[in-house]
Amino acid sequence: MDDTAVHAIEEADLVAALLRDVARGDRSAFEALYRTTSSTLLGVCMRVLADRSEAEEVLQEVYVSVWSKAAQFDAQRARAMAWLGSIARHRAIDRLRHLPAPALRAPVELVELAADASPGPAALAEVVTDRVQLDDCMRQLDARRQSLIRTAFFEGVSYDELARRSGSPLGSVKSWIRRGLLQLRACLER
Repeated sequence: MDDTAVHAIEEADLVAALLRDVARGDRSAFEALYRTTSSTLLGVCMRVLADRSEAEEVLQEVYVSVWSKAAQFDAQRARAMAWLGSIARHRAIDRLRHLPAPALRAPVELVELAADASPGPAALAEVVTDRVQLDDCMRQLDARRQSLIRTAFFEGVSYDELARRSGSPLGSVKSWIRRGLLQLRACLER
């Protein structure tokens, strides 16, 4: 095992240990957890939210949540960084959903200059046709695959969370979704 792999394992163990200490109310462990993980979690937030100030605000919310939910972390179910990353990603997605559309944030002068980007009647008809075809293909999947795919792609739920919710092994969930997507693609290409 090379030094990079050893360092990654040591850091993962450190983060898990810090989470356990934070769960017991240890403020110095919380500070160390922040110093160790904040840059990574800010990166997670920045991938979802392009605006750095929004991402920084979400990061603050993430650590408030971690302080109150650290006792819920279970090292048997997830790696510490995966658990923290999941919290950051979900908070960022929630923030993104509640942000106004970019046109609503733009100055009035710029909004007036913006071209009408709404689709025309032909494009709307094509969207409806595509949606009908997708719905037909989704109905051809078994109920479990339908549910997993809808939850993963329309609600933005991670594979880990899907595995927890369904009580199924992570590998099985990934496999079911992959096979379902292959079936969908084959159906849509007909």
